[in-house]
Amino acid sequence: MPLTLRRTLAAAAALLIGCALIAASALRSDPGAAQAAPAAAAEAPAAPADGPMVHLFQWRWESVAQECEDVLGPNGYAAVQVSPPQEHVVLEGEGYPWWQDYQPVSYRLDQTRRGTAADFRDMVDRCRGAGVRVYVDAIVNHMTGTGSVGSGPGSAGSEYEKYAYPDLFGDGASGYSEQDFNTAECGRDIEDWNDPWEVRTCELLGLSDLATGDAYVRDTLSAYLSSLVEMGVAGFRIDAAKHMPPEDLRAVVDGLPATVPGWDGPPYIFQEVIADSAIGEDEYTGIGDVTEFDYQRGIGHAFADGDLQAAKGVGDGALASDSAVAFVVNHDTQRSEPTLTHRTDRDRYDLAQAFLLAHGYGTPKVMSSYDFTGNDQGPPMSGDGTTAATDCSQDAWVCEHRALNAMPTFTNATAGEAVSWLDDGSQRGRAALERGSAGFAAFNATGQEWTAGFATSLPDGTYCDVASGTFADGACDGATVRVEGGDAKVAVPAEGAVALHVGAMVEGDGSDGDDGSGDPGECSTVEAAFAPTVETFYGQGVYVAGSVDELGGWDTDRALELSTDESSYPVWQGSVDLPPGAEFEYKYIKKDPDGTVTWESGGNRTGTAAGEGCAAEFTGDWRD
Repeated sequence: MPLTLRRTLAAAAALLIGCALIAASALRSDPGAAQAAPAAAAEAPAAPADGPMVHLFQWRWESVAQECEDVLGPNGYAAVQVSPPQEHVVLEGEGYPWWQDYQPVSYRLDQTRRGTAADFRDMVDRCRGAGVRVYVDAIVNHMTGTGSVGSGPGSAGSEYEKYAYPDLFGDGASGYSEQDFNTAECGRDIEDWNDPWEVRTCELLGLSDLATGDAYVRDTLSAYLSSLVEMGVAGFRIDAAKHMPPEDLRAVVDGLPATVPGWDGPPYIFQEVIADSAIGEDEYTGIGDVTEFDYQRGIGHAFADGDLQAAKGVGDGALASDSAVAFVVNHDTQRSEPTLTHRTDRDRYDLAQAFLLAHGYGTPKVMSSYDFTGNDQGPPMSGDGTTAATDCSQDAWVCEHRALNAMPTFTNATAGEAVSWLDDGSQRGRAALERGSAGFAAFNATGQEWTAGFATSLPDGTYCDVASGTFADGACDGATVRVEGGDAKVAVPAEGAVALHVGAMVEGDGSDGDDGSGDPGECSTVEAAFAPTVETFYGQGVYVAGSVDELGGWDTDRALELSTDESSYPVWQGSVDLPPGAEFEYKYIKKDPDGTVTWESGGNRTGTAAGEGCAAEFTGDWRD
């Protein structure tokens, strides 16, 4: 097909996609419709993430879906980063290395080592149902490399050559040829890493460098990412972002839909930028968040050395917290800079990841992966290179996030609260902090148990230690700690942590709506009145799903429906009668006209049916 015709067809397809998005948006926000509540205003691209994420590196799609439902959602993870979903090279002769997935052959999802397009869609839907966003590792800087020449076809059967990818979407309408790459400008490996032009124009490790300054290439990349957003993908990690001029990447991101279906707001963008003297992180913060490698190096060295006093200052002088994605390791550094990984010192590594979730710097990203003996080794797989289903009981799968128990709920419960250090600094391997009156945590990087008392700002009550266990339906399967008069006496295990927060109180004064007044024994029932503030679009409804039967027993089909009108929107209201003194957990949910359910993020809210006049009120803002 002639190049001009191919590009005309691709542009027409992109225009049709854009028109469909505009029409859908208009339908949802029709001011003449009968719905009383107005649509939420569109937000700018690259909205900040809300809560911690976990990278399930190289997991199959169905395994990710199951983990969202069983572990991630219940334990407070806001999002999961998944491996690249597009068709990739298949390097049988090299033992199917992990990095083959980072060499795109096309943007088809039909078949990768992790599953089919149907598996991918099912994963996105199931994770959304569990309240977990899916973030895709997006490869937009390049296609295949010199080392993959002659190894075709790709994982979905596409034929290709370096600089020749004739069918990017499986419809024959768009492709890349040599003029879509920077071969005329450079066409060789980067030689001078101090020259920003070379870093952004020449080839990284022999990978065919896309001419992202070209409008056709930009539009094609936007079309690929937009197709994922329309499936419900809520964000992207932009791989090798520093190898693209910021203005090129901005143009690609600006072409994305303004709202992710099933979620409020636009797709979240965070970018891999390893800053140096030539290229700075701040060149990319206007596009989205940036992975903060200085934090990664600092926290790794501090915990590897057992110096928790040094860990207190990690992040000082780095990117502003609201622009950073913070992590202990990622899939590259656990191989290239193994200062602290699951293979060097598992106890300290787990402790560092727990600290990451408590520290309050940046958007924390937990790493969870598989074991390896060689840096190129791919995930556990079958004979044809397809990834095996994850089984965390096998040594081959490390599943590091499970060792953190419910620590992500600490991140959610303490969001926005400043850090105060409660230890006296005399012990190099010990540190304790509080996050306002919302949370307390202590970390012990020594070989002896640390028993100490702390004067905290926590409300009195009994708390679940979310570092040692999980908390669900008011039940804690870890240790508990009693706080009286703000004083907390804790026994922090050797090479371990203790973490308490107001969202995981087994009993006490921290339940929503219970002001301690009134005698529930005088009431035959207590009216539990819910009045959350929730922005919606036309046709969406708001409900309360909870642990008691009156709130559906977590069955979204039986959840309590709330209502609003022109005078009260965006406050939604509804009530249900509960037994006096009943303790329960709940979350607010949204239901789309097509039945899609969206759970608010964060840990479960808690409540007690007690208050003045045999009534208790439960409010709160929707948590994105």
